[in-house]
Amino acid sequence: MDNRRLILTLIFGFSLFMLWEGWMKHNNPPAAPVTPTTAAGAPGAHATATDASIPQASTPVGTSGDVPTGKRPASTAPTITVTTDMLVARISAEGGDIVHLELTHHKATGDKSKNFVLLDDGGNHIYTAQGGLTGKGLPNHKTRFELPAGNPTLAAGQDTLQVRLKAPEVNGIAVTKVLTFTRGSYEIDVSYEIANHGTEPLKTDAYFQLQRDGDPAEGVKAMGAHTFTGPAFYTEADKFMKVKFDAIADGDAKYPKKADNGWVAMIQHYFVSALIPKEGVEREYFARKIGNNLYTAGMILPVPEIAPGQQQTVSTELYAGPQEQDKLKAIAPGLDLVVDYGWLTVIAAPLFWVLQWFHKLTGNWGWAIILVTVCLKAIFFPLSATSYKSMAKMRTLGPRMQRMKEQFGDDKVRMQQEMMKIYKTEKINPLGGCLPIVVQIPVFIALYWVLLGSVEMRQAPWLGWITDLSVKDPYYILPIIMGISMLIQQRLNPTPPDPMQAKVMMAMPIVFTFMFLFFPAGLVLYWVVNNTLSIAQQWQITRMIESGGKKT
Repeated sequence: MDNRRLILTLIFGFSLFMLWEGWMKHNNPPAAPVTPTTAAGAPGAHATATDASIPQASTPVGTSGDVPTGKRPASTAPTITVTTDMLVARISAEGGDIVHLELTHHKATGDKSKNFVLLDDGGNHIYTAQGGLTGKGLPNHKTRFELPAGNPTLAAGQDTLQVRLKAPEVNGIAVTKVLTFTRGSYEIDVSYEIANHGTEPLKTDAYFQLQRDGDPAEGVKAMGAHTFTGPAFYTEADKFMKVKFDAIADGDAKYPKKADNGWVAMIQHYFVSALIPKEGVEREYFARKIGNNLYTAGMILPVPEIAPGQQQTVSTELYAGPQEQDKLKAIAPGLDLVVDYGWLTVIAAPLFWVLQWFHKLTGNWGWAIILVTVCLKAIFFPLSATSYKSMAKMRTLGPRMQRMKEQFGDDKVRMQQEMMKIYKTEKINPLGGCLPIVVQIPVFIALYWVLLGSVEMRQAPWLGWITDLSVKDPYYILPIIMGISMLIQQRLNPTPPDPMQAKVMMAMPIVFTFMFLFFPAGLVLYWVVNNTLSIAQQWQITRMIESGGKKT
């Protein structure tokens, strides 16, 4: 197999990769729209023991209900808006839920004049952070809480902002939900202060859950790519586990049930929300379908028995923000694993680390990609040199190959035998170009996933017209340059003796140009720089071989 056949094999393999992406997309179509169902009770009422809206621990305490089974209709409960330097959160009186959350440092996918909306109560998605207590009469995510006056704002010089919401006192049980926001952080502390003013001991559990529809994020739809959307769990014993919505609906989802460590998250492209209790606190995880295209994932935390006249506090951290790997790793063990690079993580993770290092030097992700490409080219230089030497020698054999074709005509067996003799005499390895190309395939795919999965690349500019390296070139300039560079490379290669093969090879730049029109600009930039360096290296080696110069 010569280099031309190998390149055709590369095209075939890359096409299979793209077909696999398309197949995954086809077999994971957008879910059906969410259809609201009737509320279990009127706003302001507590869920009853048979409400089926409250998660229940496998070892029940008190008189809890069952798993949530339906979505509430659009709430008419009043809300307040909390503003910090990082977030704009809307909190509903119904359950004290966070029903809308904007990230002020990240702009919307379509309209960059607006903030990116992560949590949403029916705008583009159903995606809320809920919680409550189990037990008859105790406040849950349907209880009407008393909101503080006004819209709290984190003032200059203020490090934390606390929002306190009071539930109606029932049977002497006073519950206050406290949300604490911190400057410079996407973390929100969510806690329940429970005071027993009654005459009987109180037994209850606290639950925290993320409710989301099964639709992918808009950015994924726009790019036509398949990235994971759904719950994920992490414990020290089971490590990182993603759970598909379909598996939850079918009842065969696999995830850890109980642990005293770990977290539960809801992942979407570039962003994540995660519930992270303190280490050493017993917890029970759950993930369930609660309605038409609506799911919850969360945890139940036990509350120590509260004697009359006593009080307890139960809490968890809620992270709702971008998948910034270095920051996620510092928040909780394994949280950085939500950045999904697929089966090539072993290559993609260090590749991103190098990209990040160069970004710190240059302050620009585009230049970081260029520098990484130069480094990769330097690493593969010996392999590439072997390939180019082989092609350069074969180029000098062009006239002899043509004479052999004329001499042996249609006797392909004899033609092949004579070619192998020439290869042996001239010390040409027809497989010399295989390894460099084969090695580049996983690197190329890994970089594709880095650019696709790293939020740092989202809306990151390079220069001029390239204002977002994670999406296609708006004017298709880079893909055209890439096609021209491939055409130049073809001119440096030996002409195939087979006319049909020659036509196929000449069509490659056109085929690749059309393929790359819709690839992320950062990936096309990598390919352009790689081709440019390859042309320089190949031209130099070919010139030396053809002139009989000293080998390098």
